[in-house]
Amino acid sequence: MYSPFVDGEVDPRDEELVASAQRGDRQALEDLVVRHQPWIYNIAVRMLLWTDAAEDATQDILIKMITGLAAFRRQSKFRTWLYRIAVNHILNLKKKWVVAEAPYTYDYFARDLDETPDPDLPDPRTVSMPVELLVEEAKIGCMTAMLLCLDGRQRLAFTLGEIFGVTDKVGAEVMGTTPANFRQILSRARQDLYSFMNGKCGLIDEKNSCHCPRKTRGFLERGYLNPAKLQFAVGYRQKVREVVPNRMAELRTARERLCAELYQEHPFRDVPAQAEMVRRVLASVPLEPPG
Repeated sequence: MYSPFVDGEVDPRDEELVASAQRGDRQALEDLVVRHQPWIYNIAVRMLLWTDAAEDATQDILIKMITGLAAFRRQSKFRTWLYRIAVNHILNLKKKWVVAEAPYTYDYFARDLDETPDPDLPDPRTVSMPVELLVEEAKIGCMTAMLLCLDGRQRLAFTLGEIFGVTDKVGAEVMGTTPANFRQILSRARQDLYSFMNGKCGLIDEKNSCHCPRKTRGFLERGYLNPAKLQFAVGYRQKVREVVPNRMAELRTARERLCAELYQEHPFRDVPAQAEMVRRVLASVPLEPPG
């Protein structure tokens, strides 16, 4: 799969599509939308947690891209221009989804996990899907919720640098900061998240108190899992590690590598009703004729 985050100067295909779209080529515009839609959505779902919110954000960002494309003058790379639109839009959703500041702390999250009972797994006769799928949903949902304990910029740096494997140069470019500052933000995010996982998560250390199979039924009873509408364990064809560069050697310790690998094992999610979203986006913004 194409990745917009490969460290390089200019993506020739993006430049070609942008130039054609600015001349009024509607197919080039659609190709540009389809090319970047999955990456914008996969950033949004890790920043906002809920797929409905991520879908809305992705559609709004693509509309901003289309409406602003005529004014894009290539003073920066298209990637820089587009993904700054994306991250600024997502971070500015604070009033609606509280994403620019952490809605709760790791202490709060730890208490919530402790208060969730550890009964047996759900009876397979009482649920409409394999129990194993529910356990996977519990695991990915819990790990994604852990990201919400980071503030918005830490969450963004972690998503880009640790999950999607971007270099500090590309991360700084997208976030509008310096490579040194990007590394600093990412380091703080790693420290906070991995400290929590090292002390709490059974995926990291089986001696820890929280284990996904033991929490699955409790998550169901507390409404954190909805078998009728799975958020994370369905609707994808690839895992993140299959579409991002392998930068595991850069991590300092085996424990950090394990934490990062767990996140890169998560789905690279397909956009729900992708073609329908593309049609809505293109239909909502009349393409201005060149001139």
